[in-house]
Amino acid sequence: MDLHQLAEERSIAYHGAIAERLRDHPEILEMARHRVEGWLASREGARFYARKWAEVLKGDAASVAAFLVERSELATELRQSSPFAGALGPRERWKIWRETRERFLQGP
Repeated sequence: MDLHQLAEERSIAYHGAIAERLRDHPEILEMARHRVEGWLASREGARFYARKWAEVLKGDAASVAAFLVERSELATELRQSSPFAGALGPRERWKIWRETRERFLQGP
Protein backbone atom coordinates (compact mmCIF):
# COMPACT_ATOMS: atom_id res chain seq x y z
CA MET A 1 0.00 0.00 0.00
CA ASP A 2 1.40 3.39 -1.02
CA LEU A 3 0.72 5.45 2.10
CA HIS A 4 1.70 8.69 0.38
CA GLN A 5 -0.90 8.11 -2.34
CA LEU A 6 -3.50 7.14 0.27
CA ALA A 7 -2.82 10.40 2.15
CA GLU A 8 -3.24 12.39 -1.07
CA GLU A 9 -6.52 10.65 -1.92
CA ARG A 10 -7.76 11.33 1.60
CA SER A 11 -6.79 14.99 1.31
CA ILE A 12 -8.69 15.29 -1.98
CA ALA A 13 -11.72 13.63 -0.39
CA TYR A 14 -11.64 16.00 2.62
CA HIS A 15 -11.32 19.01 0.38
CA GLY A 16 -14.01 17.65 -1.94
CA ALA A 17 -16.44 17.57 0.97
CA ILE A 18 -15.53 21.16 1.78
CA ALA A 19 -15.84 22.19 -1.88
CA GLU A 20 -19.41 20.86 -1.97
CA ARG A 21 -20.35 23.19 0.89
CA LEU A 22 -18.75 26.44 -0.24
CA ARG A 23 -21.70 27.77 -2.22
CA ASP A 24 -24.25 27.16 0.53
CA HIS A 25 -21.96 28.08 3.41
CA PRO A 26 -19.97 31.22 2.54
CA GLU A 27 -18.75 31.40 6.14
CA ILE A 28 -16.40 28.49 5.37
CA LEU A 29 -14.68 30.53 2.68
CA GLU A 30 -14.56 33.59 4.94
CA MET A 31 -13.00 31.51 7.73
CA ALA A 32 -10.28 30.32 5.33
CA ARG A 33 -9.62 33.86 4.10
CA HIS A 34 -9.36 35.11 7.67
CA ARG A 35 -6.94 32.31 8.58
CA VAL A 36 -4.71 33.13 5.60
CA GLU A 37 -4.73 36.82 6.57
CA GLY A 38 -3.44 35.73 9.97
CA TRP A 39 -0.72 33.64 8.35
CA LEU A 40 0.36 36.60 6.24
CA ALA A 41 0.42 38.92 9.27
CA SER A 42 2.55 36.46 11.21
CA ARG A 43 6.29 36.32 10.71
CA GLU A 44 6.23 32.57 11.26
CA GLY A 45 5.50 29.76 8.86
CA ALA A 46 5.80 29.35 5.12
CA ARG A 47 4.75 32.68 3.64
CA PHE A 48 4.98 31.26 0.10
CA TYR A 49 2.04 28.98 0.81
CA ALA A 50 0.09 31.72 2.56
CA ARG A 51 0.53 34.02 -0.46
CA LYS A 52 -0.53 31.27 -2.86
CA TRP A 53 -3.60 30.49 -0.74
CA ALA A 54 -4.45 34.20 -0.66
CA GLU A 55 -4.42 34.23 -4.48
CA VAL A 56 -6.67 31.16 -4.68
CA LEU A 57 -9.09 32.51 -2.08
CA LYS A 58 -9.60 35.76 -4.01
CA GLY A 59 -11.82 33.73 -6.33
CA ASP A 60 -15.50 33.03 -5.95
CA ALA A 61 -16.85 29.89 -4.29
CA ALA A 62 -16.98 27.95 -7.58
CA SER A 63 -13.36 28.65 -8.53
CA VAL A 64 -12.10 27.88 -5.02
CA ALA A 65 -14.14 24.65 -4.97
CA ALA A 66 -12.62 23.60 -8.30
CA PHE A 67 -9.11 24.29 -7.02
CA LEU A 68 -9.65 22.28 -3.83
CA VAL A 69 -9.99 19.04 -5.80
CA GLU A 70 -7.51 19.80 -8.58
CA ARG A 71 -4.74 17.28 -9.09
CA SER A 72 -2.18 19.90 -10.08
CA GLU A 73 1.18 20.11 -8.35
CA LEU A 74 0.28 23.46 -6.76
CA ALA A 75 -3.07 22.21 -5.42
CA THR A 76 -1.39 19.10 -4.02
CA GLU A 77 1.22 21.23 -2.24
CA LEU A 78 -1.30 23.72 -0.88
CA ARG A 79 -3.65 21.07 0.47
CA GLN A 80 -0.82 20.06 2.82
CA SER A 81 -1.20 23.42 4.60
CA SER A 82 -4.92 24.00 4.26
CA PRO A 83 -6.70 27.01 5.73
CA PHE A 84 -9.87 24.90 5.84
CA ALA A 85 -8.89 23.03 9.02
CA GLY A 86 -11.94 22.72 11.23
CA ALA A 87 -14.44 22.99 8.37
CA LEU A 88 -15.40 19.32 8.84
CA GLY A 89 -16.40 17.77 12.12
CA PRO A 90 -14.53 14.80 13.61
CA ARG A 91 -17.18 12.23 12.66
CA GLU A 92 -17.23 13.37 9.06
CA ARG A 93 -13.43 13.33 8.88
CA TRP A 94 -13.34 9.76 10.23
CA LYS A 95 -16.06 8.70 7.79
CA ILE A 96 -14.06 10.12 4.88
CA TRP A 97 -10.90 8.50 6.25
CA ARG A 98 -12.53 5.05 6.38
CA GLU A 99 -14.26 5.35 3.00
CA THR A 100 -11.10 6.55 1.27
CA ARG A 101 -9.04 3.75 2.77
CA GLU A 102 -11.60 1.13 1.69
CA ARG A 103 -11.71 2.50 -1.87
CA PHE A 104 -7.93 2.66 -1.98
CA LEU A 105 -7.54 -0.94 -0.81
CA GLN A 106 -10.05 -2.15 -3.42
CA GLY A 107 -7.96 -0.60 -6.17
CA PRO A 108 -9.08 0.39 -9.67
